[in-house]
Amino acid sequence: MSGNLSFTQQLREKGLIITDNETNIQNNTVEQINNNNIQDTDYSEKLMYIGKKPSMNYVLAINSRMLEGLDEITVKARGKTISKAVDVAEIVTNRFITDANDNQVKISTEEIIKEDGTSTNVSTIEILITKNN
Repeated sequence: MSGNLSFTQQLREKGLIITDNETNIQNNTVEQINNNNIQDTDYSEKLMYIGKKPSMNYVLAINSRMLEGLDEITVKARGKTISKAVDVAEIVTNRFITDANDNQVKISTEEIIKEDGTSTNVSTIEILITKNN
């Protein structure tokens, strides 16, 4: 992904953004998303974008990926979903995979250009969950 694109534009390029016109994509599983022309499987396996779904959906997806052998996964969120991302990371490390830690956190602000051409700033968070060996 290019460093010059906004977070939203990067998600649109990968086919991971959900718009009002594409609500049927919201229920796709990871396998269905991979079938929608996302070639970089390493990218889709090691990242978990937090959105509107219930927290436990993300917790169970992360849990199953890590039980299948993935040693680390990054939880990403922005705006109002940041608190949900923190909840997901805490549930994973405290309840499901207790030998994992989530003590590497990156916060930032991204400039988003709206459809009308105006721009706004949105807070983002990335939480790296790593399994202790």
